[in-house]
Amino acid sequence: MTFPIAPTGRPPWRPTPLLRVTAAVHLGAVAGLLAAPASWPWTLAALGLNHALLTATGLWPRSTALGENLVRLPPAAAARGEIGLTIDDGPDPAVTPVVLDLLDRLDVRATFFCIAGRARAHPQLVREIVRRGHSVQNHSRIHRHDFSLLGPRGFAREIEGAQAILGDITGQPPTLFRAPAGLRNPFLAPVLHRLGLTLVSWTRRGYDTRETDPRKVQARLLRGLAAGDILLLHDGNAARTPGGRPVLLDVLPALAARAHDRGLRLVTLPAALDPEPFST
Repeated sequence: MTFPIAPTGRPPWRPTPLLRVTAAVHLGAVAGLLAAPASWPWTLAALGLNHALLTATGLWPRSTALGENLVRLPPAAAARGEIGLTIDDGPDPAVTPVVLDLLDRLDVRATFFCIAGRARAHPQLVREIVRRGHSVQNHSRIHRHDFSLLGPRGFAREIEGAQAILGDITGQPPTLFRAPAGLRNPFLAPVLHRLGLTLVSWTRRGYDTRETDPRKVQARLLRGLAAGDILLLHDGNAARTPGGRPVLLDVLPALAARAHDRGLRLVTLPAALDPEPFST
């Protein structure tokens, strides 16, 4: 089964103010060089500053200067006391089943941003994620380390390829995308818009791919925990405690307990983004 690009129902993609300024800088540079070739040092300096700003913005995962980026749940979800729990880089055949059992015991639902290549290797595990009431979303085809350096065609290959794989496995193409490591460049937003995908980052993360002490991961996630937050953990590439246990397995119970004590609910992102989540 293959899935065509879904109509987005959105207005045409429009560049952000930063991207409009970038276009103006480049047009001005061409015009300036044609009118006064000797001005090239100033032109080069202006272009260099502009590209440095673009690079810095792309290295800031929570930035909205390059395009739409969901860093918190919408006000309606926050008013309902919801928190979006997201789990990245899976599925992992050794970790994800244990995570699913734990989430069942905690009565918590999560969004799994899956790497499509791993999903294709473990399709039954991906279907089990969905069967248990969780959401599977797009985290690229192979999680390239140079993802943020790709151009439009490279982004399209990575993201469309993942859409096809995940859609074939689950029966429904994803609607959300998270960039590898959250890094990107100005070419990403138009590709996502064309595919009807919303970029998602996070409000807070635990750095549980490198931190082996669950208490430190918990502290990062629980400090200031509030309705509307989007939290980031990992089942794939998960750091291990000195005893060899994936860190998130010790973090999730504390997180669920704190949320319960504050009257908050850990939910999937699609549920949080639904303006009428209890309608039929």
